[in-house]
Amino acid sequence: MAPDDLQRETTELLQRLVRFNTVNPPGDERAAIEHLERQLADAGMRTELLGVSEERPNLIAELEGRSDGPTLCYLGHVDTVLADRAEWHHDPWSGELADGFLWGRGALDMKSQVAAEAVAAAALAREGWRPSRGRLRLVFVVDEETGGEVGARWLTNAHPDKVRCDMLLNEGGGEVFEYRGRRRYGVCCAEKGIFRFTITARGTAGHASLPKTGDNALLKLGPVLQRLAEQPRSFAVTEAPAALLAGLGEDPVEPATALDRIADSEPALATLLEPMLGITLAPTMARASEKINVIPSRAQLKVDCRVPPGLGEDAARGRIGEVLGDAAGELQIEFTETVTGNGSPIDSPLMRSIERWVSANDPGAEAVPVILPGFSDSRWFRDAFPDCVAYGFFPQFHMTLLESTPLVHSANERIDVRDLGFATRFYAELARELLD
Repeated sequence: MAPDDLQRETTELLQRLVRFNTVNPPGDERAAIEHLERQLADAGMRTELLGVSEERPNLIAELEGRSDGPTLCYLGHVDTVLADRAEWHHDPWSGELADGFLWGRGALDMKSQVAAEAVAAAALAREGWRPSRGRLRLVFVVDEETGGEVGARWLTNAHPDKVRCDMLLNEGGGEVFEYRGRRRYGVCCAEKGIFRFTITARGTAGHASLPKTGDNALLKLGPVLQRLAEQPRSFAVTEAPAALLAGLGEDPVEPATALDRIADSEPALATLLEPMLGITLAPTMARASEKINVIPSRAQLKVDCRVPPGLGEDAARGRIGEVLGDAAGELQIEFTETVTGNGSPIDSPLMRSIERWVSANDPGAEAVPVILPGFSDSRWFRDAFPDCVAYGFFPQFHMTLLESTPLVHSANERIDVRDLGFATRFYAELARELLD
């Protein structure tokens, strides 16, 4: 298909997907998944629905090759976070086209990528293309936003042979950004680990009208919050963060100097990159007395801690001690959720194909490794298939990293429609290069 036709078809499919309200919970993704299945089956792809329940099926679609070879998988989820219509300029379930953008919940995270992957595969199938070797596999899942228990996590555990792959592309990278006069496209090669913990302070209950008759546990968290607010920068430069700095032309051995240089040149970019370089501690929830007139005998603070790939609980504890110091006092610190970071090799045939495509379609630009501070379904594929090279990459030429990132999970989520055609062309051309 011509580029304009790819853009038009992807735009139309994304509009339809946005109009399916798939806020998770509850998800209610079946209608969206069935719509995608019809599109791909009509194009000539073999499709299958698999799910824990009838209401929330996952979709697998394939184009089988003429001989044995690698499996290239395009992954995406169709569930979204919630949206408050009152906060939006356009209805978040409308898929409205305005000012060159397609507006709606999921326009960036990540129904746009699902639409681009689906249209690319369908276009190849309709024109009669089949891989010379291996297979092209599409996996569109439910339930990513709440952890994948009935989505990617379940599929990789319950039906590994149905979704096994050698190369995988998912969300987490691809938006262009500029640094020191050069355009870069981030390829997400790794994700940080999660080491969430609860800090508990204990005291003695009393009547709030007589404050000194009790020992207020909540006040003991004050110094902790102050330390967290004033925490020094953290640098834990493992393989993926080092590759990012090197890709920007900075010295990974001197991360503080590198970040200062980035901040001097592009302060907004430094804000996004800093969490990729170290351990973050973000207090997010607090709880104390159940009644306003009772001095609390116990107060709790929940902290979201993210750790670079390659590091674990010891590194998290070290950072906690560094930040809290003597403010921790007799406080109890308990880890409530631990997930070690994960990643894929940076040097691979898939990376080199991405680099060639970027260079050809944006002369002078280059691809650089980045780290996802958050979480994606790539984790489940890396765990299930250790030899799988999984990257996050949805190329956006017109809408930059600094423009798109603040819109994810936020009001007025939208995407430049020109980037829909740009990304769809990438997925079609990549499949040809890797599987022919």
